[in-house]
Amino acid sequence: MRVYFLLGIFAIITTVQAESVSDFLFPTPKKLTVKEGFLNKFNGCQYGSGQVVELIKKAETINIQGELKAFSNPVLYNKFTLAIDSTLPHSQQYVIDIDSADILIRGKDEAALFYGKQTLNQVLKYSESTGNPIPCLTITDWPDFERRGYMLDISRDKVPTMETLFKIIDMLARWKINEFQLYTEHTFAYKNHKVVWENCSPVTAEEVKILDLYCKTRFIDLVPNQNSFGHMENWLKHDEYLHLAECPSDCKTIWGMRKRTSLDPGNPESLELMKELYDELIPNFSSEYLNIGCDETVELGMGRSKSICDELGKGQVYLEYLKKLNQEVNRQNKISQFWGDIILNHPELIDSLPKNMIAMVWGYESDFPFNEKLPKFQKAGLDYYVCPGTSTWRSIIGRNQDAFLNLKNAAVNGKKYNAKGYLNTNWGDHGHWQPLSVCYAPMGVGAAYAWNISSKPESNIEFVLNQYIFKDYTENTAKAIMKLGNSYLACKIPEGNANAYQLMLRRYKWTMKGHFQTKHLRIENLEIAEDEINEALSILQKGKAMCEDAEVIVKELEQASSLAKHGIHLGIARLKAPNQDTKNIDAATKNELIAELEYLINTHGELWIMRNRIGGLQYSTQKMEDILLYYKD
Repeated sequence: MRVYFLLGIFAIITTVQAESVSDFLFPTPKKLTVKEGFLNKFNGCQYGSGQVVELIKKAETINIQGELKAFSNPVLYNKFTLAIDSTLPHSQQYVIDIDSADILIRGKDEAALFYGKQTLNQVLKYSESTGNPIPCLTITDWPDFERRGYMLDISRDKVPTMETLFKIIDMLARWKINEFQLYTEHTFAYKNHKVVWENCSPVTAEEVKILDLYCKTRFIDLVPNQNSFGHMENWLKHDEYLHLAECPSDCKTIWGMRKRTSLDPGNPESLELMKELYDELIPNFSSEYLNIGCDETVELGMGRSKSICDELGKGQVYLEYLKKLNQEVNRQNKISQFWGDIILNHPELIDSLPKNMIAMVWGYESDFPFNEKLPKFQKAGLDYYVCPGTSTWRSIIGRNQDAFLNLKNAAVNGKKYNAKGYLNTNWGDHGHWQPLSVCYAPMGVGAAYAWNISSKPESNIEFVLNQYIFKDYTENTAKAIMKLGNSYLACKIPEGNANAYQLMLRRYKWTMKGHFQTKHLRIENLEIAEDEINEALSILQKGKAMCEDAEVIVKELEQASSLAKHGIHLGIARLKAPNQDTKNIDAATKNELIAELEYLINTHGELWIMRNRIGGLQYSTQKMEDILLYYKD
């Protein structure tokens, strides 16, 4: 199938010294060959490419099988061709050829052509931004992972508006992501369970259908994600569901005393509930997959299922319930994805997993041993994903260095052990306080590694964000964000799934001396970290972002930075207080902390609704108000 676009050229442009075209290509393509010459250069004369740019942009709005009318030109014709080429050897492969007169994109399939068009747009962006002519070149490119995904947590208070979700999807499409998941515990509007979601502004069935179609037109698979075993606290906290809880009252778990977080797998009604939810949820999605979750079931065997777990083994009880969930998914002609952490605690049972299940192997430390975990599923003959993360949750303003190492580690080992997919996760633990703009850098780096593990996205992610996301010719907006995201390193504490700022605000009641990270905090290091944040904010003020949400970006970064600094101020005050106890902070300092936090609580609500639905705000804010109340008590 071929489509031809005949493009007329009129304007003449001049060349200037600027960045290489390769700087604008993200993710980095497998092969780039820049040749002599430029598009529309004949007999030493350069004919402008302005109409080429405009008409190719218009081609983005039509179906691949559509066509544009011919434009005549007394000097030359340009031919823009999109062609399916099933002989290309790699899945999702495309080839771009640009010579002095023509542009040709060949793709293995329509998705590949779409990816080729994204790369061509970046070539055009190079010409537009630098004033340089479009170079003659050949790009041959294909992904290292069949499935390249991004998962956003919409169950820890923050449910984005549809406008925000569309914006995220557009960004993912430009970065050649082809799977999107919205992690859901209680934020889908199930018709028979209003008590669970009524204060949370849930995503509705109609909205899912709209999102699904929006994703499909961008060759993204919107995969439903409904946790089905652990992390059911937003259901079990309601007395109507208490009979399904593994631990109706406190049980001693590896995380300390816990209750009402996991379903009781021995109760047939637990499975009946999930069956009902699947029946209502799945038909709204065109995807062939469903992520059933089943991670962190820390209460299992500690409550109602203790006797059967003692008899059969905790791992076997977990496996049998997992298999029953899988049967319900298969009944809908879908394929189950499940988090792999629990079954990895019982490696002898991995071979007993149904072969049609897909294990999602997650780990968020920079040195997480994917190389030890993945072979266990590989030997069992299962498909699996590697699932690193953005490291933005429990950080407020990011942990870039840890994130980038984690994202690369997952990609390298995922490719080595032939993982089916790569899913970059963005969680919202403890209030989902990190703003969207803090997440852009690790989202981009993850997308780049998912496409090409040999790339070095850390080296140009700042440039890419300024060019494509912030549209900041001063290049200061992304520079500020990158500096904010590495300020935590000045605190010099061991790596963990949180930085010092969030630790102080999360652990305001608990000891600093006994925790593996907080016991290393020092006043001088916290002060250096604050200096880094302040310097980043100064850089931000010099920025000139021209994107539609530029004002929101500046405000949310200032808010997040102020909240991070409040964590620093609390940490310094505690280090000076007797026994490092929040209650022992002197009255004058405590009043300063109270005034700071009261202001932040007010601005938190104002900024929240700029990107997110009102439901969930009260729960996110309550976590700040709890700290405030503790100061005042």
